[in-house]
Amino acid sequence: MPRSTEIRSKSLSSKTRRTILKAGGTLLVSVLTPLPAFASQILAVRVWPSDDYTRVTLENDSDLKVTHFVVKDPERLVVDIEGIDLNTTLKDLVAKIQPNDPYIKQVRVGQNRPSVVRLVFDLKDEIKPQVFTLAPVGEYKYRFVIDLYPANPPDPIAALIQKGDWPRDQQSEVKPPLAEAKPVPAPAQQPEPPVAKANPNEPKLQLTRMITIALDPGHGGEDPGAIGSRGNREKDVVLSIAKRLKKKIEEQPNMRVMLTRDADFFVPLGMRVQKARKVQADLFISIHADAFVQPTARGSSVFALSEKGASSTAARWLANKENSADLIGGVNIKTHDRQLASVLLDLSTTAQINDSLRIGKAVLNEIGGINKLHKGAVEQAGFAVLKAPDIPSILIETAFISNPEEEAKLTDNAYQDDMADAIMTGIKKYFSKNPPLAKNRMT
Repeated sequence: MPRSTEIRSKSLSSKTRRTILKAGGTLLVSVLTPLPAFASQILAVRVWPSDDYTRVTLENDSDLKVTHFVVKDPERLVVDIEGIDLNTTLKDLVAKIQPNDPYIKQVRVGQNRPSVVRLVFDLKDEIKPQVFTLAPVGEYKYRFVIDLYPANPPDPIAALIQKGDWPRDQQSEVKPPLAEAKPVPAPAQQPEPPVAKANPNEPKLQLTRMITIALDPGHGGEDPGAIGSRGNREKDVVLSIAKRLKKKIEEQPNMRVMLTRDADFFVPLGMRVQKARKVQADLFISIHADAFVQPTARGSSVFALSEKGASSTAARWLANKENSADLIGGVNIKTHDRQLASVLLDLSTTAQINDSLRIGKAVLNEIGGINKLHKGAVEQAGFAVLKAPDIPSILIETAFISNPEEEAKLTDNAYQDDMADAIMTGIKKYFSKNPPLAKNRMT
């Protein structure tokens, strides 16, 4: 090879190497240089007002950094959300605040500074806020939650009396002091009223005091429960059945009733138990609508607590599913008493479970008259909501909402009323044979 050609080849080779090195360096720089950050997006806003508390949920595509503080005179809650820009979805929060919200007058939303949005809640009363985030679960992505609790929550019994839910208390339990006896003129002779014929099948209650029943419509708020093929939600169906049953209980002369939730909002499992204990309930009934992966599953069921494990694989599966309600509904881990479940389980006595099995059998027998039973006996599993240590507690799966035929039943007014009637008859039959022990509030 001629010398000039060799020199030219070496020169080309060096130039090629420099080009390749330069390109490689450019590639390396582009890999190491951070890409521009994109602001997180608010995907949905939801508001759940109730007498217990108001919850505001912001669903977003990533975890957010949030700070908050309370301002007095007038009462306001200020929330700063970092890493987002104001969008149409977030602006929609303003219109979602209703005039009858117990705690929020209005909310103002604005871009406080670049990548920081500020929410200002004008409040109707002093509140104790809980602000926390939830990791993705189920069909939800990241959620940022603002819970507004009253600073001075009402006594649950006083609240029920004020609502008029216990109208007989003032007459049957609160008696005026005896006045000085005075002669009373004899009443005019009246004809004897006709004697009503007794129905031998009607259970007779022999009571010495008022019976308090806690009804617990499952799920609610952020937690829809199971959803049928027609789009019906378990939380709506069971609330409707519970309200029907509540009305029937109120018609009884010696019974009173409270609902753990009376609207569409979420109540943590432990709080449901606490509510029942605060009103000194004699019976706790949690109402649900079952679901399974196969749409052919059908029938009604009644469950009690188990100390020794579930009575069947299906019962264990169902208990695990129902116990996950706190994850879906959204519980503030920082304030959630994780010891509550274990303490209640330790205190749950054999006597409580035996009483629960008795009331469960009475109710199951009546439900069997209106719907096919999934199992012919009361099943047992470790349902967290049944762990009140001193209250007989049962969980009723009214039907399978995942079964199209039973979904149609569950949304039928007549079936809902029949189900409430069956549960009511079971309650009366149980207490006619097992009158509650005396308490300090006597009739």
